[in-house]
Amino acid sequence: MESPLTAESAPPTPAPRNHTPSPSPRAEAQEVRMEEKEGTVEEGETADTEEDSIYLSLSEVSVFVEEPAEDASEKAVAEEAAAEERAEREAQRQLLATEELVYTERNYLRLLQVCTCTIRSNLQKHQPQLTNLDSMFLYIEEVIDVSGRLLSLLDQKQLTPHDPLFLETLCEAFLSLSTDIESAYKEYLANYNNVTALENSYKQKEALWTEIVKVIKSSAPEVNAASLSFFLVMPVQRIARYPLLFQTVMKHTEPGHPAYSLLEQTAHTAIALNCRINEYKRFREVADKYKKTETLTIRDKMNRLNSHSIAKKTARLSQFIKHETGIAPKLVDEEFDALEGFFYLLENGITVLHENVETYLDHLQRFLSYRPEEFDLDMDSEKPVICYKEITTALRQWILPTFEKRMRTLVHKPLCALKELLAGPRNLISKRLDKLLDYELIEEKPSLSYDEQAVANTYKTINTLLLNELPQFNGLALTLLWGMLGAFSCLHKDLAADMEQLFQGFTQQLPPGSLEPNAFWEWAECSVLEGARRLESLCWNVKDQLNDSIVQPLSPGSQNRLKVLTDKHGSGKIYQLTGHVVGTRDLDLSLNRGELVAIISEMDTRGDKRRWLVDAGGPRGYVPSSKLVRYHQVTMDPPPSPHLTVTTMDCAGGVRRYSYHPDVRRLSYTPDTPQPQLVRAMSVPCFQVFAGYDFRARSSHEVSLRAGEPIRVLEPHDKKGSCDWSLVEVRGQRGYVPSNYLAVMPTSTTPTATYR
Repeated sequence: MESPLTAESAPPTPAPRNHTPSPSPRAEAQEVRMEEKEGTVEEGETADTEEDSIYLSLSEVSVFVEEPAEDASEKAVAEEAAAEERAEREAQRQLLATEELVYTERNYLRLLQVCTCTIRSNLQKHQPQLTNLDSMFLYIEEVIDVSGRLLSLLDQKQLTPHDPLFLETLCEAFLSLSTDIESAYKEYLANYNNVTALENSYKQKEALWTEIVKVIKSSAPEVNAASLSFFLVMPVQRIARYPLLFQTVMKHTEPGHPAYSLLEQTAHTAIALNCRINEYKRFREVADKYKKTETLTIRDKMNRLNSHSIAKKTARLSQFIKHETGIAPKLVDEEFDALEGFFYLLENGITVLHENVETYLDHLQRFLSYRPEEFDLDMDSEKPVICYKEITTALRQWILPTFEKRMRTLVHKPLCALKELLAGPRNLISKRLDKLLDYELIEEKPSLSYDEQAVANTYKTINTLLLNELPQFNGLALTLLWGMLGAFSCLHKDLAADMEQLFQGFTQQLPPGSLEPNAFWEWAECSVLEGARRLESLCWNVKDQLNDSIVQPLSPGSQNRLKVLTDKHGSGKIYQLTGHVVGTRDLDLSLNRGELVAIISEMDTRGDKRRWLVDAGGPRGYVPSSKLVRYHQVTMDPPPSPHLTVTTMDCAGGVRRYSYHPDVRRLSYTPDTPQPQLVRAMSVPCFQVFAGYDFRARSSHEVSLRAGEPIRVLEPHDKKGSCDWSLVEVRGQRGYVPSNYLAVMPTSTTPTATYR
C-alpha cells in the first residue's frame, strides 16, 4: 500500500497569508497534514480510508513525540554548555583575583623595602642630619616583617595560584598571622599622624625639602614618587584593601568549593581587624589629645576664656561641690579607683627613688672632687701613707668613675625616662575626672544633643582606654622599677668586688693585714665606729663655728601670713614645712621649705591620712603630712610654766619668779670703786637651768626639750649675738633652743665675794 505522501501525489501549495506571524514548526507540520488529508478526499481517493486514518493518527503521534524530545535535549545541552562557560569564567575571575592579591602583596613589600632600606639610608647621610628622621619610619619594620612572613608561608608550599590547594593555603596563612598583623598595623596607623606632621615640617623648609625629593627620586627612579608619604601611606591603604581582596575572591568562588568556608572566615577576620585597628586609632587620638602637658602663660589662658569654657568650668565646679558636700552621689568605679591608687603609689615611689639617686650621684661627685691624698697625712709611718695614696688614686681614676658612669646609664637615665612617662597617664586621669563631671550632668537626660553625645563618647573613650591601658602601664612601670633596683644592687656588688680585689694587693703591707679574720673584722668594726664618732664630733665643731644664724627670722610677708593664719585657725593649727613640696595631683600645693600653713583636715576626701588639707594663706590644697611639723612660735612673754613653782622674796618684800635670761648672772659695777660690788643683795644664789616648756626641734641645728628637765647652757646667744636663742646641751645632745623657753631655779646661796 503506497503512502499518500508520495512525490506523485504532492499536495497543492497553500495560498500565502498577509501580515501573519510565522507559525512554529509544530503548528506548520500539523497544518500541512490537514491540507494533505483534504486534498486526497477531494480527488476521490477514498480507498483504504480507514487504514489511512489510522496511519495519519500514528504519524501525528510520532511527530508530536519526537519533536519535543529533540528540543529538550538541545536545550539541556545548551544550558550545560552555558553553565560550563560560566564556571570557567568564574574560575578565571577567581584566579585573577587571587593573583592580584599575591602580586600586589609582593609589590607592596618591595616598595616598603626600597623606602626603609635605600631611601632611609640615603637620607641618613644627608648633612646636616634631618631631625627626628627615625620617627618617620617608626613601626614600619614590624609591618614589613609580617608581610614578608605571609609571603614566606605561601612560598614554603611551592604552590601556584592554579593549584586547587593554593587558596586554602593563602587563607590559613592569613588567619595564622592575624594577631601579628593587627599588632603591627595598629601601632603604625596610630603613629601615622605624627609622620604626616613631621613631613609637613620638612616641607616648610623649601631648600631642605627640595634636597629630600632629589634623594627620593634618585633612590627609586622606577617609581614616580615625589614625597615620603607616597611610600609611608601604603600600609594605611593596604590593611583596608585586605577585606576587599578576599571578598572579591569569595565572590567568584562557588559555595561548593573546598576552601569556601575558610575563605569566608578569612574575609570576616580581615573586616574585624580593620574595625579593631580603627577603634584603637581613635583611642590613641583621644589619648594624644588629652595627655599633653601644656605650658601656658597667663595671657594664653586669658585668650582661651569664652562664654562656653566659663559655663563648662562653672558646671564642673558646681558638680564637684555637690559631690564633696554629699548633695549629689558620685559615680563610683571601684576597678578604676584601685588602678588610680596603685598608679599614684607607683608614681610616688618612682619620684622618691629619682630624688634619692640624684642625691646619691651628687654626693659621689662631691667625693670625687676632693683629693685629700694630695695633702700631707698625719700617720704613724710612711708606708700606710703610700698605700693610702695608691688606693685612693685607683678609686678616683678607675673604679669610682666607671661605677658612676654605669650608675647613670643603667639606673639614673632609665629612671628619668620613666618619670617623664608618668605625665601622660596622670593628665589622662585628671581629664577623666573633668569628663566624668560633664558626663554626670547629662547622664539622666532622656535624649542627648550632638554636642552632649560627643561629651558622653569622650568620657566613655577615656574611661575604657584607662581601664585597658593603665593596668599594662602599671605592670610595665613596676617591672622597670624592679629592674632598676636590681641593677642598682648589682652595681654595688660589682663595686664591692672591685674594691676587694684592689685591697687584696695591700693587705700584707698594712698593719691589720697580719690579723686573723675574726680579729680583723673586730678591728674594722671598732675603726669604723671610732671614725664615725670623730666625724660626728667634727660636724658639731663645724656647726659651732658657722657664722650664719641658725634660725632665720620670719620675713614681713611670713609674719603677716602667720598673723592671718593664727587669727583664722588658732595657734594650735599652725604647721611648718620641713622640705620642698611639689604638687603632682589635683588640688596639691607646691610650697617651699619653711613656709607656714594652717591645718584644715588631717586627711583627704578618701580618708588618706598621708595627705592633709592645709590653708597656705590664700590657696588651699593637700600636702604630705610627713613634711609638716608643728610650728612653735617664739613669743616674747611665754605662758607660765607649771613645772617651775619656786618663788623668792625680792628686796621690797614682794614675790617674784625666777626666769632664765642671758644677763641673769651679770653684776653691776660702780665707777667710783676699783672693785665690783653687788647692787641688790648681799648674797648671790646658785642657779640650775631647766626647760620651762616642751619644745620640738625643727631642724638638725635645734634640740628638743621636755618641760622640767635640767639643761646645761653653753652659750646664751647665737653666733650673731642674738639673745633670743641659746646653745644648750641636754641628754648628751647639743643644739639651739629659744631662750624664753628656759627657766632658772636657785639651788643654794653663797656669800658675796669680791671680784678682781
